[in-house]
Amino acid sequence: MAKKGTGRLQRIADLIQTEMARILQREMRDMNIGMATITGVTVSPDLSHAKIFVSVLPEESAKDTVEALNDETKNLRYLLAQSVKLRVTPDLRFIYDDSTLRGNRISSLINDVLKDK
Repeated sequence: MAKKGTGRLQRIADLIQTEMARILQREMRDMNIGMATITGVTVSPDLSHAKIFVSVLPEESAKDTVEALNDETKNLRYLLAQSVKLRVTPDLRFIYDDSTLRGNRISSLINDVLKDK
Protein backbone atom coordinates (compact mmCIF):
# COMPACT_ATOMS: atom_id res chain seq x y z
CA MET A 1 0.00 0.00 0.00
CA ALA A 2 1.37 3.43 -0.94
CA LYS A 3 1.94 6.09 1.65
CA LYS A 4 -0.80 8.68 1.94
CA GLY A 5 0.11 11.87 0.10
CA THR A 6 2.91 10.33 -1.97
CA GLY A 7 1.13 11.15 -5.22
CA ARG A 8 0.75 14.79 -4.25
CA LEU A 9 4.44 15.07 -3.31
CA GLN A 10 5.43 13.58 -6.65
CA ARG A 11 3.18 15.98 -8.55
CA ILE A 12 4.68 18.94 -6.68
CA ALA A 13 8.21 17.63 -7.32
CA ASP A 14 7.41 17.28 -11.03
CA LEU A 15 5.97 20.79 -11.12
CA ILE A 16 9.07 22.22 -9.41
CA GLN A 17 11.30 20.32 -11.84
CA THR A 18 9.47 21.73 -14.86
CA GLU A 19 9.43 25.29 -13.57
CA MET A 20 13.07 25.24 -12.40
CA ALA A 21 14.11 24.00 -15.86
CA ARG A 22 12.29 26.97 -17.42
CA ILE A 23 13.79 29.39 -14.92
CA LEU A 24 17.32 28.09 -15.45
CA GLN A 25 16.88 28.24 -19.20
CA ARG A 26 16.10 31.96 -18.91
CA GLU A 27 18.54 32.82 -16.11
CA MET A 28 21.64 30.76 -16.99
CA ARG A 29 22.90 33.33 -19.47
CA ASP A 30 23.12 35.87 -16.64
CA MET A 31 24.65 33.39 -14.17
CA ASN A 32 27.61 32.50 -16.42
CA ILE A 33 27.52 28.77 -15.65
CA GLY A 34 27.81 25.56 -17.66
CA MET A 35 24.86 23.84 -19.28
CA ALA A 36 22.76 22.43 -16.44
CA THR A 37 19.86 20.02 -16.75
CA ILE A 38 17.42 19.26 -13.94
CA THR A 39 17.33 15.46 -13.68
CA GLY A 40 15.07 15.12 -10.67
CA VAL A 41 13.51 16.76 -7.63
CA THR A 42 12.63 15.35 -4.24
CA VAL A 43 10.45 17.29 -1.83
CA SER A 44 10.25 16.83 1.93
CA PRO A 45 6.84 15.70 3.26
CA ASP A 46 6.18 19.14 4.80
CA LEU A 47 7.21 20.89 1.53
CA SER A 48 9.82 22.98 3.35
CA HIS A 49 12.83 21.62 1.44
CA ALA A 50 13.48 20.51 -2.13
CA LYS A 51 16.58 18.73 -3.38
CA ILE A 52 17.15 19.50 -7.03
CA PHE A 53 19.43 17.07 -8.85
CA VAL A 54 21.44 18.63 -11.66
CA SER A 55 23.49 17.16 -14.50
CA VAL A 56 26.14 19.50 -15.91
CA LEU A 57 28.04 19.70 -19.20
CA PRO A 58 30.98 19.91 -19.44
CA GLU A 59 31.69 17.67 -16.45
CA GLU A 60 34.73 19.78 -15.47
CA SER A 61 32.49 22.71 -14.60
CA ALA A 62 30.06 20.65 -12.48
CA LYS A 63 31.40 21.75 -9.10
CA ASP A 64 31.44 25.45 -10.03
CA THR A 65 27.97 25.25 -11.58
CA VAL A 66 26.40 23.57 -8.55
CA GLU A 67 28.09 26.10 -6.24
CA ALA A 68 26.79 28.97 -8.39
CA LEU A 69 23.27 27.54 -8.31
CA ASN A 70 23.40 27.09 -4.54
CA ASP A 71 24.67 30.68 -4.18
CA GLU A 72 21.64 31.87 -6.18
CA THR A 73 19.02 29.86 -4.26
CA LYS A 74 17.40 32.94 -2.77
CA ASN A 75 16.82 34.49 -6.20
CA LEU A 76 15.80 31.16 -7.77
CA ARG A 77 13.36 30.47 -4.94
CA TYR A 78 11.79 33.90 -5.48
CA LEU A 79 11.40 33.21 -9.21
CA LEU A 80 9.94 29.78 -8.45
CA ALA A 81 7.43 31.33 -6.02
CA GLN A 82 6.35 33.77 -8.76
CA SER A 83 5.65 31.00 -11.27
CA VAL A 84 4.24 28.29 -8.96
CA LYS A 85 1.49 29.11 -6.53
CA LEU A 86 2.09 26.99 -3.43
CA ARG A 87 1.29 27.86 0.14
CA VAL A 88 4.94 27.22 1.02
CA THR A 89 7.77 27.58 -1.47
CA PRO A 90 10.47 25.13 -0.40
CA ASP A 91 14.07 25.99 0.36
CA LEU A 92 16.15 24.82 -2.57
CA ARG A 93 19.34 22.77 -2.53
CA PHE A 94 21.12 21.82 -5.73
CA ILE A 95 22.98 18.50 -5.85
CA TYR A 96 25.20 17.22 -8.65
CA ASP A 97 23.76 14.11 -10.33
CA ASP A 98 26.48 11.96 -11.88
CA SER A 99 24.17 9.12 -12.93
CA THR A 100 24.51 10.02 -16.62
CA LEU A 101 28.30 9.89 -16.39
CA ARG A 102 28.18 6.54 -14.57
CA GLY A 103 25.70 5.17 -17.13
CA ASN A 104 27.94 6.19 -20.02
CA ARG A 105 30.96 4.58 -18.36
CA ILE A 106 29.07 1.31 -17.76
CA SER A 107 27.81 1.32 -21.34
CA SER A 108 31.36 1.85 -22.59
CA LEU A 109 32.63 -1.07 -20.48
CA ILE A 110 29.90 -3.35 -21.82
CA ASN A 111 30.72 -2.34 -25.40
CA ASP A 112 34.42 -3.05 -24.78
CA VAL A 113 33.61 -6.54 -23.46
CA LEU A 114 31.33 -7.28 -26.42
CA LYS A 115 34.04 -6.13 -28.87
CA ASP A 116 36.56 -8.53 -27.31
CA LYS A 117 34.25 -11.55 -27.81
